[in-house]
Amino acid sequence: MGIQEDRKCLKASSFKRSDCAIACTLDLLGDKWTLLIIRDMFFGKNRYKEFHESEENIPTNILANRLQKMESAGLITRKPYQEHPVRYEYHLTEIGRSLKPVIQVILDWAGKQLPGTRQPKNQNS
Repeated sequence: MGIQEDRKCLKASSFKRSDCAIACTLDLLGDKWTLLIIRDMFFGKNRYKEFHESEENIPTNILANRLQKMESAGLITRKPYQEHPVRYEYHLTEIGRSLKPVIQVILDWAGKQLPGTRQPKNQNS
């Protein structure tokens, strides 16, 4: 079903184009949507519909593709929350959760350098 939580690093072979750390990270996280999905997970979203309803309006086919790619890489796991039809919740793995300081630095930088930006609100608050 999902990637085991005990994995300590990502399997890079599926997205590696060079040995450069920045290039490898961009290959995994550098598309238009992946960091937004991770952001949403940090702020309490876990279901496909919740991701789709985010203000950026990610197309459904791209959302499905990104969730699959993120699960294959070991950033997220999924578990069913409904049987008929089967629907899943998505959760960050330990590796995915380790991106929290990266997300926070981006938020802090944007707050200082990009006028008019705002911090996301926690869905659970």
